[in-house]
Amino acid sequence: MTDSAHLTIDGKDGDYPVMAGTVGPEVVDIRKLYGNTGRFTYDPGFTSTAACESKITYIDGDAGILLHRGYPIDQLAEQSSFMEVAYLLMNGELPTAAEHDLFVRTITRHTMVHEQLATFYRGFRRDAHPMAIMCGVVGALSAFYHDSTDIHDSQQRVIASHRLIAKMPTMAAMAYKYSVGQPFLYPDNSLSYTGNFLRMTFGVPAEPYVVDPVIEAAMDKIFILHADHEQNASTSTVRLAGSSGANPFACIAAGIACLWGPAHGGANEAALNMLREIGTVDRIPEFIARAKNKDDPFRLMGFGHRVYKNYDPRATVMAATAKEVLAKMGVTDPVFDVARELEQIALSDPYFVDKKLYPNVDFYSGIILSAIGFPTSMFTVLFALARTVGWVAQWNEMIEDHDQKIGRPRQLYTGETHREYVPLAAR
Repeated sequence: MTDSAHLTIDGKDGDYPVMAGTVGPEVVDIRKLYGNTGRFTYDPGFTSTAACESKITYIDGDAGILLHRGYPIDQLAEQSSFMEVAYLLMNGELPTAAEHDLFVRTITRHTMVHEQLATFYRGFRRDAHPMAIMCGVVGALSAFYHDSTDIHDSQQRVIASHRLIAKMPTMAAMAYKYSVGQPFLYPDNSLSYTGNFLRMTFGVPAEPYVVDPVIEAAMDKIFILHADHEQNASTSTVRLAGSSGANPFACIAAGIACLWGPAHGGANEAALNMLREIGTVDRIPEFIARAKNKDDPFRLMGFGHRVYKNYDPRATVMAATAKEVLAKMGVTDPVFDVARELEQIALSDPYFVDKKLYPNVDFYSGIILSAIGFPTSMFTVLFALARTVGWVAQWNEMIEDHDQKIGRPRQLYTGETHREYVPLAAR
């Protein structure tokens, strides 16, 4: 706590503490504002509101910085593994070799799902969107694992966290298999977290599946880059649901539902569709002109970010990874050529520079996932798979925060004032 903010309303004076974190903007503690003045603050979208205290992830959007527990995202993506990052987010420190081995072994032995859960999939239409399926089956986990739904028991919280992280790849792969009419594959404990997911997704019982190390490394990086992103819409949803005391499986299902929105988790699909619409490099000027035209509804997807006003640090890693994947798979993709040229234009065109519309992580991730073989309907499912780690870490932190209360935003009411009821016959 460093200072205080003085506010006078209708002659009533009040001092409100200014709180400082370890890094980032200071915040004004207005918890007593309503009691002192009878006024609320008005902040649609919570763009200037800190709803919680957290030690997990820090973003400096102006500088293009993303830190997990203090570690830069580019270092983690290039040098670490998704399992290490998962441990880091959940526990606050990178694991020792022994801690890492135990964590991986624990997660690996939780990857199977209850056999009856498979029947849930068969209740959906074959053409159901995989995210619709994920909302249902993740929420249904609480019906199968009663021994890890007591949020007041710290050991049960750990077990539920491990189960969610471990079972998400299995359920995501099952959603894909169901959509294409192929049989489900059981997990293989000899494979890595990411390798196991690739095998369950693309393998078939008729022949052995060999995990490609380049594709495995690329998917692991994608998972790392999507693991957590501070208090975004879906994470805030998980925290809000958790603040009511809801069980962890219900909270993560709520996060998946929020992530489904095209403005959030569906952005990479939208970016890929845009690149396909442009089609070839020679058509880029036409679409640039449309993007600048205020009367044209066309928007360049994959550029700019709600938080980042600089180059998205995750996009740098993603661009290099896209090159590796396309080279490995021998893909000559005109969409990738369009992306590279569009990126260069956007970084030099005054229109984009002035508006700080830099390429973000969604700009390249869709290209990579498409090259690997995922349909666009699975893109957001993969996002949910990776983000489950961050959701679980944030949920646990919220549960252990003694200052946390049930979420209850207030409103600026602009509806009708008091009216007397008129009986139906008299209307």
